[in-house]
Amino acid sequence: MDTTAQALDLEIQKLETKIKNTKLPPELLEKTQGMIDIINLSIKQGGSVTNLESIANYIDVITKIPFEGETQSNLDLNIARQALNKNHYGLISVKDRILEYLSSLILNIKKGQKRNRAPIICLVGLVGTGKTTLSISLAETMGRKFERIPLGGMGDVRMLRGQSRVFPDAEPGLIVKKLIHAGVKNPVILLDELDRVTDAARADIMGVLIELLDPEQNMEFMDHYVDYPIDLSQVLFIATANNTTNISTAVLDRLEIIQMPAYSDEEKIVIGKSFLFPKISYNCGLPQDIIRIDDSVWPLIIRPLGYDSGIRSLERTIEGICRKTARLLVEGKIKQNVILTLTSQNIKEFLPA
Repeated sequence: MDTTAQALDLEIQKLETKIKNTKLPPELLEKTQGMIDIINLSIKQGGSVTNLESIANYIDVITKIPFEGETQSNLDLNIARQALNKNHYGLISVKDRILEYLSSLILNIKKGQKRNRAPIICLVGLVGTGKTTLSISLAETMGRKFERIPLGGMGDVRMLRGQSRVFPDAEPGLIVKKLIHAGVKNPVILLDELDRVTDAARADIMGVLIELLDPEQNMEFMDHYVDYPIDLSQVLFIATANNTTNISTAVLDRLEIIQMPAYSDEEKIVIGKSFLFPKISYNCGLPQDIIRIDDSVWPLIIRPLGYDSGIRSLERTIEGICRKTARLLVEGKIKQNVILTLTSQNIKEFLPA
């Protein structure tokens, strides 16, 4: 046997081992074994093998799809409440809606019902109101893996659905990729910015979303690359949107809309003091308590350029203050053991331009 034939035989053996060591659904196991049998037959008959790389890539993908593994869900509502309060200030009505939603899921799980048949939560609000971070916290409260699919600007339904293997550059869609990355069949998957898909692809993408979100259809989601029905009924989907104008009626029917309120100035001051400033200061490498901000200065920090319904501007302003302090520290213009106090007299030197 020449070197090329030996390498080919070794590659086929690796593929067979990979299939045997993975718990695949019987139909998919039979399909992949048939692919390898065809290659072996072609080699015995002296023919060439031109699609081995394509088959190897396909087997690599399907053997990573978590058809069986799952995460044990947290069934303690008190832990869920603590996690939400730890990561988010205010939003009382939103937290109550989420806890009610979790209560229903918990009761169904305790009854042995693993499939998620409740409407999908969709957090709707302006930029910076905490939609994405709240989704991450929801995954944390349930003890599940978290994955995010950004839909903003998506212009090709194949990014979700995958592309048929008849094309040379075929690959699975984002749904399958996120399942593989999570490694379990029951992660929390965030469908972010549902309303911002491109106009050209909106109808097709909304059609796929209906299949994803409908409990009667998502038990057999068909990715065109995998070409085998995948059960998504245990995935907990969450959606976000700035508004519902561009979301199709059929998709809206499958969503439970939760409006994210704008933050008041008083809430922003608490969020800035207790949540953002400690985190950003640490991330900038600043020594603990090197900056002290007078209470009279916070109104200038939360509104440097006018009103903002969310906290993005506040976050950027605090980042600017911390970075300017970090520069002064590195340049030796302030000492590590000296507290820098920001007052109404010097705050303008630290606010971003």
